Amino acid sequence: MEKNISEIKPEEGSSVEDKSFDYITRKDLKKTMTFVIIVTIVFSAVLGAFFGFLTSSVFSNNNINNIQYSATGAKVQNLPVVNEQSAVVAAVKKTNPSVVSIVISQYVSNSNNLNNLFNFLNSGGSSSSNGSGGSSGSTLQEVGAGSGFIISSNGYILTNKHVVSGSGDSYTVIMNNGKQYNAHVVSLDPTNDLAVVKINATNLPYLTLGNSSTLQLGQGVIAIGNALGQYQNTIDTGVVSGLDRTVQAQDPSSGAVETLNNVIQTDAEINPGNSGGPLLNLAGQVIGINTAVASTAHGIGFAIPINQARADVASVLKNGKIIKPELGVQYEPVTPGLQKSKHLKYSYGALIVSSSTNPGIVPNSPASRAGLKTGEVILAVNGQDVNSTNPLSYLIGEQQINSTITLKIYTNSGSIKNVSVTLNEVFK
Repeated sequence: MEKNISEIKPEEGSSVEDKSFDYITRKDLKKTMTFVIIVTIVFSAVLGAFFGFLTSSVFSNNNINNIQYSATGAKVQNLPVVNEQSAVVAAVKKTNPSVVSIVISQYVSNSNNLNNLFNFLNSGGSSSSNGSGGSSGSTLQEVGAGSGFIISSNGYILTNKHVVSGSGDSYTVIMNNGKQYNAHVVSLDPTNDLAVVKINATNLPYLTLGNSSTLQLGQGVIAIGNALGQYQNTIDTGVVSGLDRTVQAQDPSSGAVETLNNVIQTDAEINPGNSGGPLLNLAGQVIGINTAVASTAHGIGFAIPINQARADVASVLKNGKIIKPELGVQYEPVTPGLQKSKHLKYSYGALIVSSSTNPGIVPNSPASRAGLKTGEVILAVNGQDVNSTNPLSYLIGEQQINSTITLKIYTNSGSIKNVSVTLNEVFK
């Protein structure tokens, strides 16, 4: 009997069902693809119109002023200043009026002018004459230059000790606007190579002190100073390259060598004449005082952390001078080399030594009253070891006037003892 076609079922393995499925799928796909193409065309047209409007709007509102035409007719777009550049520009505008140049002058015998010119040019300064007078056959001549920055509206200026410590020197402060003032030295802090000078002026712009203990390696910094004694308020930028460095710095004019501890290393250009100028963070706060440069290298300069100057600044603003505690010893830092040559038990500390000009223990000083002796080694102050990171001068300078401290002493007999010392005040 013949079966109705509607009752016919494909046998197992038959391709009837497969062909029917394939056909139905292609038919639906053709319809679907046609729909997708139409939708895509419409969507693209709408999207293109939207972005065209948006671009036109942004350009016309924000960028039209950045388009200029060069002399050749080509379009030149002035790109917006990046954030770091904006910060540097803003910091310089804010701080530059408070950074000064300090010119050092002496009465020089006319017969010695050529020699003084040679010596001074070696230290990077200016040699122009500043007038005449003093005595017959002598000229008041510029023999050096440095930098400084204003720390109060009534004319106190912070700089380096080695800038203003010359005997018989006179000093002229030149403001960024060219105005000049005679200056006198108020106080010196030899342990930190710091000094404060004063000019007779009021309502001056002064700098804000930052916090040098929060500095990070790679942090951006700005150095401002009287580069080479000729280029007033030169701006240099760089980063913090190192922290807690210990360096030995030599004054090119006097030849004196002193050790600077816990200083900031930077690759911002610091040249002769920059000494005493500020090292700023990008907020325009002082985080260091530029003081030394590695003469045999490029881009290695050093600055005294501003936190080491805070006590000096506070003392001057309160008392009109730097008042610091005094122990009253002359010493030599103990190093492995000194330990070996002196046959010392410890490789750290401060060895009390005497010289032909200075005794190891200053008479009537706190050290004298406490019974300290030449040849002894001060190992610690209030439990903190005396070493290259924390030299004795730094640990004593951190103390308060008339405070009582405990010194750990390695005696000449080879024993250890603790000694209580009450610190005097000393005016610098």
